[in-house]
Order: sequence, then structure tokens, then C-alpha cells
Amino acid sequence: MVRTYKRKTEHGMHTAEQITKAVDLVIQDKRSLRCAANETRIPFNTLSRYVQKRQQGRPITSIGYSKSKKVFTDEQEKELERYILAASNIFFGLTPHDVRVLAQQCAEKFEINTPDSWKENGQAGVDWLTSFIKRHPRLSVRVPEATSLARACSFNPTNVGQYFILLGEVLDRYKFQAADIWNCDETGITTVQKPRSIIAEKGTKQVGAITSTERGQLITLCAAVCAIGTFVPPMLIFPRKYFKEHFIRDGPIGCIGAANPSGWMTKELFLDFIKHVVKHVRCTKEKPVLLLLDNQMSHLDVPMLDFAKENGVVLLSFVPHCSHELQP
Repeated sequence: MVRTYKRKTEHGMHTAEQITKAVDLVIQDKRSLRCAANETRIPFNTLSRYVQKRQQGRPITSIGYSKSKKVFTDEQEKELERYILAASNIFFGLTPHDVRVLAQQCAEKFEINTPDSWKENGQAGVDWLTSFIKRHPRLSVRVPEATSLARACSFNPTNVGQYFILLGEVLDRYKFQAADIWNCDETGITTVQKPRSIIAEKGTKQVGAITSTERGQLITLCAAVCAIGTFVPPMLIFPRKYFKEHFIRDGPIGCIGAANPSGWMTKELFLDFIKHVVKHVRCTKEKPVLLLLDNQMSHLDVPMLDFAKENGVVLLSFVPHCSHELQP
């Protein structure tokens, strides 16, 4: 089997009825092989082979090319699929090479006949892996994201359960409605977007597209979104020493801006953002709101906590290293 094979002829595409009709023309109607082959458009050699089968008294059962023989049974392949998915879910996914080696080891363990190339190379062939993935649509070759050990270990039933216990206590104490629950987070945006694919001359070494600059700078955007879908105008933090009002001239309506040499969120800037949130949400001690946020160091400043407490902002942080799963 060839991975990129495309059928070039119609050999092996004839049905049993077509083959039987052509054989009857030769045996019953006394037509010549050449004449019957031309009339039914069946290759001469193919028709000759089936005529010999009829004359020898053998039934015409198998038509066309036989399918490639599978090494493993359907149940064995399902078990292998489950193992691959389980390994991926616990952050120890198998590479294509690992899967091929595992297939050869399983075949040896259960004494399954395999091609000689498997034994020589100590692994299954690339063609087998391609066919295996096609037979199991849940599988695909993916590029994994780097995940720290702390992130992988912190997301566990104990930590997550403790977070939801605290969330339940806060909701029971303050009786928050959906319009009172907010989630805030920072994200990075670049000043130069990646150009989209274009159609150009084949063979050209370099194809360009006009952008403001070739290499952009990263800008931090801090936003707060309500559980009912409304949002507070975002805050943009620019990698500059001093902030100028024209930085946000064409930004979202109502947004605010700030500057920081690193372009990241700081404790002082997050206090400004909380003030911005209070201004738009109009919360008070008598009508508080719940603000969900992660455990970034800039979110744990005492002046910011005091301001939030005085203005009716109840802060609840996610479990460390778990915001990728717990964040609404």
C-alpha cells in the first residue's frame, strides 16, 4: 500500500453481475473472449481467468482486489486507541514513532504475524500508522502546548473542590445574581497582525505583504466580562515609559490606557483598572459585585484590596495554575 496512491485504471471495479454476464457470453453464447471483453469492457486477461474458473467448476465469489490485511483485530485497535487517548489526557502523549514501536511490541506480545519490515525496524510501518489514524477519526497528529508540571499537578479534585466550596459560600452570603458576577483577565495583542495567505507566482522565493512594521510589539489588554455578556471597556498597557492620550485614540469606546516599560500589568496599574471597573459597574457596599481573577502577583496588592473592599468588590481568585480550566 502506498500512502499517496491514486487509482489510475478501472481494474478490479467490475461487479459480480458484470463478470457473470461476460462469462455467460463466452460459455453459453459461444462468443470469443476478445469479443466478449470488448462488449462488456472487461480486460481480456481478467475475463479469461474467470472463464477458466467456470470451466473448472469453481464458483465466482471474490471479485476485484482483496483488501489489505489488518494486523490487529477491531477490538485490539480500539484498546490501542483508548491507551493513546489516555496517555494524551495525562500530558504524556505518544509521538508517531512511539505508537509505531508500541504496535510492534504488542504484536510480538500476542504473537501476531506482522510484515518482515516490522521485525527488521523494530516498529510498525508509516503506512500502517496512516491507515490506523484514518480508521480512528478521534486520533490526529497534533503539536502539544508546553504545560508546566505545576499546572498539570495543581488541577486535581482537592484543589478544584476547595475553589467551588469557596465560590458556593460567597454566592450564598451575598446572593449574587448573574449581572453581579464578573471575570477579569489579561491577554497579549500585537501591533502587527500576521498576514493572511495569498495567491502568488509559484516558485517565487519571497512573497511579501504590507504591514505597519515587520516586527510588532506586545500590548497587554485587561478586560472584565459579566456573566450576562456585558463588559467593561478594556485597559490597554503599552510598552512605553510615558503614556500619551493619542495611544488609545482609535481604541474601543470608553477604554483607558497606561504605559509600562515592560508592557505588562503591575500592581499600580491593576489598581487603576479596578477603579475603572467600579466607575462603570457602579457597585457599592450595599450592592456588591463578585470579581473572579487569577493569582497573578499584580492582583494581590494591599492598596488594591482595600479599595475593592471599600467599594463593594468581592474578589475570589482561582486555584493557582488552574485558570486555564476554571476560568469562565
